[in-house]
Amino acid sequence: MKPLQLRKFDTKVQYLKYKVLREVARYAFEDKLLESYTEIPKIIVKNGKPTMRCCIYKERAIVEERIKMAMGGDKNNPNVIEVIDIACDECPVSGYNVTSACRGCLAHRCEDVCRRGAITFDEHQKAHIDKSKCVECGQCAKVCPYSAIANEKRPCEKACKIKAISMGEDGAASIDNETCTSCGACVYQCPFGAIMDKSFILDVVDLIKKSGDNQNYKLYAVVAPSISSQFSYAKLGQVISGIKKLGFFTVVEAALGADMVAYLESQELAEKGFLTSSCCPAFVSYIETQFPQLKENISHNLSPAATIAKYIKEKTPGAKVVFIGPCTAKKMEFQKEDVRPYIDSVITFEELQALFDSRDIDINTLEEDVLDNASYYGRIFARSGGLSDAVKEAMKEQNIEFDLKALPCDGIEACRMALLKASKGVLPANFIEGMACIGGCIGGAGCLTHGEKNKADVDKYGMEAYEKTITDAIGVMK
Repeated sequence: MKPLQLRKFDTKVQYLKYKVLREVARYAFEDKLLESYTEIPKIIVKNGKPTMRCCIYKERAIVEERIKMAMGGDKNNPNVIEVIDIACDECPVSGYNVTSACRGCLAHRCEDVCRRGAITFDEHQKAHIDKSKCVECGQCAKVCPYSAIANEKRPCEKACKIKAISMGEDGAASIDNETCTSCGACVYQCPFGAIMDKSFILDVVDLIKKSGDNQNYKLYAVVAPSISSQFSYAKLGQVISGIKKLGFFTVVEAALGADMVAYLESQELAEKGFLTSSCCPAFVSYIETQFPQLKENISHNLSPAATIAKYIKEKTPGAKVVFIGPCTAKKMEFQKEDVRPYIDSVITFEELQALFDSRDIDINTLEEDVLDNASYYGRIFARSGGLSDAVKEAMKEQNIEFDLKALPCDGIEACRMALLKASKGVLPANFIEGMACIGGCIGGAGCLTHGEKNKADVDKYGMEAYEKTITDAIGVMK
């Protein structure tokens, strides 16, 4: 990988994913995808020695499966997260295993606590676990004085905090679609790239081409506020210019929708007395599947992206809207019945980079355009705690007297604890701000880079907003 490519992506897995998306988009723009997509594996995997797998033929076979995902994936699978079976064959059997640290002690505490009789010993008194009997309770690991029993979970299983991933009969990862929230944590954590999010990049290419340079309809790009921390090798204004150069009529901040949501959500909270946020689609999905008794407490407002998209379509009849952000769960959200009329397609920042390069657009060479539609409070939705701050401000600006006790939940595990307490009526808060990704949207699976983000950078970007209050931002729309 070249230095520039290293600045764009964290890993070679991401880079491979990007190359497939780039070539698929390039061929689609040139109207030769259907008859020539079989050329792409040979473009990406050159003749010679393999660099990723046992041979170039397996590498190309995996690229072929990646091409299918880039073209929309399995139409019969409703989930946007899928497993590429042929690529998922390198991880060891997961679960509790006895390591070489076992000293063959005489106490046999591990055997004593195992209620399934899964632990036996060899002639050297070294412990062994019978996987056919083990239920993965972990009690043996807790009592081992040498910490010789380790829980060797697969990376995808570790990443999935809601236990939607297990090992199938063929040894490949298996996703429970009824439990999965499409957050995409497993996508980034799989070191072999065997789990991918379906791409709707072809739909976006189609929308660009059919707009006829925005003569047939105006094509809007709605960008998440986390875009400010993404393209570190270029200036934000150059990214905005690049999006317009792709063929979009204009670029609007989802943060403006966030301003609208904060304004309305503060009213709804004061009226109902207890509320959970509706901004993170993975969080909403988690409530619906795991805590259905709290469904009525979910804010009835659409997410910021859907809210601003609805506004655009009401003001510009015939317009088309594409959401661009860090979130794979948005790819599920825009297909929901109450959102589908407003958002026509969704792509991630990874896919936006692929679109730029499929058209040979070097955003570093472009003049800076302006992105200034929202307030400080709308922009800080990108980080954990930002929504709570915005709701507090919206109450202040509307003179709503309400004792706000907000609980920002940073990551799905924190969300689970809060929802569990709420379901039992012991939560010392009246507003749950749920973010499935650690850090908030700036930690989304569709980000270009996944290093720890500084939340202060989000606040700095927010301070650059021309409109300083939520009322002012919404007032411009009127």
